[in-house]
Amino acid sequence: MIPTGTRWLHDEDAQRVCRVVQEGGHPIYFVGGCVRDALLGLPDSDVDLSTEATPETVMALAKAAGVKAVPTGIDHGTVTLVSGGKPFEITTFRRDVETDGRRAVVAFSTDIADDARRRDFTMNALYATPEGHVIDPLGGLPDLRARRLRFIEDAGQRIREDYLRTLRYFRFMAWYGNPEVGPEPEALDAIASNLDGLETLSAERVGQEFKKLLRAPDPAPALALMRQTGALPVLLPGSDDRWISMLVHFEQGLGLGPDWLVRLAALGGEAVADRLRLSKAEAKHLTQLQEQGFAGPPLPELAYRHGAEVAIGAALLRGCMAENMPETAMLETIKNAAAARFPVAAKDLMPAFKGPALGQKLARLEQLWVNSGFTLTRADLLARRS
Repeated sequence: MIPTGTRWLHDEDAQRVCRVVQEGGHPIYFVGGCVRDALLGLPDSDVDLSTEATPETVMALAKAAGVKAVPTGIDHGTVTLVSGGKPFEITTFRRDVETDGRRAVVAFSTDIADDARRRDFTMNALYATPEGHVIDPLGGLPDLRARRLRFIEDAGQRIREDYLRTLRYFRFMAWYGNPEVGPEPEALDAIASNLDGLETLSAERVGQEFKKLLRAPDPAPALALMRQTGALPVLLPGSDDRWISMLVHFEQGLGLGPDWLVRLAALGGEAVADRLRLSKAEAKHLTQLQEQGFAGPPLPELAYRHGAEVAIGAALLRGCMAENMPETAMLETIKNAAAARFPVAAKDLMPAFKGPALGQKLARLEQLWVNSGFTLTRADLLARRS
């Protein structure tokens, strides 16, 4: 049974959507991540629903019940019903007819086992009735309880159906895997035997998976597996995961949450922003971390000029390079420096200085103030303006 405290089990809007389909004579199930996470006692994840009813039938039932229906992916079997302003995706049971490693041609099915077989891992092929009864068509519950990540049936076939599943494997290992259980040799062999397919994936899809992986509490073991199978050098040539475990240790020791961009900077690699299709803001922040994290001004000055986030990231990266955790006091110094405000303005130096000379004098006084640890007062600085 799904734990009684699970939010979506008691969500009246979700239950209303279920009743729309049930009262039309069709079973409907919660499926995938929301079921997995509820059984693991994790925070609620996005709710997905699955049914034997065709998309057209679901649309007709919703219309008859006065529920808004949107054909968001009707060609692929998905419609969205909106209840209480909340969208709920409902997908018809499907089976794969043809796959090319990136997308699949599917046919609708009335067999829940067909739908389960086209998923990636056994822990994701779990369903739950609106009343909370768990349906396990492929025997995934023992794997979930053991936190054992196992491909459904033939691992190589699952990967060749969609090469993104290689990245999902490592991401799921980081979030859900049990280190004491470890990876299945068959899975690692299948990944290592299908590396060429990774090059067919779009940068956007690869980037999305990397972000999710690097946000895990400790992605170090999963990244080590990526390196060992050869997947990491294919996806991020020139990268090196040797600092990730140390970085995670520093984060935890200092009470800092995971920062995926700092971890990405520690990982390194060639043309990372392009290979992962980072946004302009993400690429800029990554560049700052790469440029300032291993060489640059003292951390307080870095915090003042670039902000606390960059400086804290740089402190962690410099700590990894020196194999020495930054001191907690430095974090406070960084935060204070980032909040510091230069007490002299251009007007304070006019009319004695103007033009380029004004800018040069202002910059020199600012640097004196920074070098003093932000302690020189306005009066101290103006006394040195000549």
